[in-house]
Amino acid sequence: MTKSSPSSLYHRHRFPSDVIAHAVWLYFKFPLSLRMVEDLLAERGIIVSHQTIRTWAEKFGCQYAANIRRRSAGQFDGKWHLDEVVITMRGKKHWLWRAVDQNGFVLDVLVQSRRNTTAAKRLMRKLLKRHGSAPRVMITDKLRSYGAAKREVMPGVEHRSHKGLNNRAENSHQPTRQRERAMKRFKSPRQLQRFLSIHDPIANLFQLPRDKMTSTRFREMRSLATQTWREIAQVRAV
Repeated sequence: MTKSSPSSLYHRHRFPSDVIAHAVWLYFKFPLSLRMVEDLLAERGIIVSHQTIRTWAEKFGCQYAANIRRRSAGQFDGKWHLDEVVITMRGKKHWLWRAVDQNGFVLDVLVQSRRNTTAAKRLMRKLLKRHGSAPRVMITDKLRSYGAAKREVMPGVEHRSHKGLNNRAENSHQPTRQRERAMKRFKSPRQLQRFLSIHDPIANLFQLPRDKMTSTRFREMRSLATQTWREIAQVRAV
């Protein structure tokens, strides 16, 4: 399969590829609203409406996220942490189910209306379909639905159910909470699922354990992540 050229990817768009990619990067990398991104671009002399930025985020964000997933296939750790958190939308509770690996990289998310065994099985089956193999170890909190689902979907996987072991998955919800405040709550499960399906792969690309490396190494890794982003967005270096 041949890679599409930048001209075809951004065909019939008035703004150049570097402007579009930068706007999408700002929106998903930082907890900014669409209007905040509009103001940041305006400060640099780029006049574009927040509705256009929304369109860019949805259209190009999906393509960028898909490219990141293809690049990262098979690179995640075999220890999976699963957790769920409640998200209220239009007065109704929904559950955001998330899986991360040992290093905190998000494996997948699934927004559901229930917090039961059926919902847990859906998440596990989605994870197996996306990653192609079961983990070495699965770590969860004490919700019994995980154990019941694992016995049916991944019977041979070691399961550790302990509240204190699952801090990594629980901490992974923090960026979602930040975006929830910036966006003044998510409007629907579909919007939340669509947003996180783009946000999390991009966050994975720029996730660097700064406290575990020297400043020089951090700058090198940050430059590498930026270079990878430009390749994914098919933006020519300037």
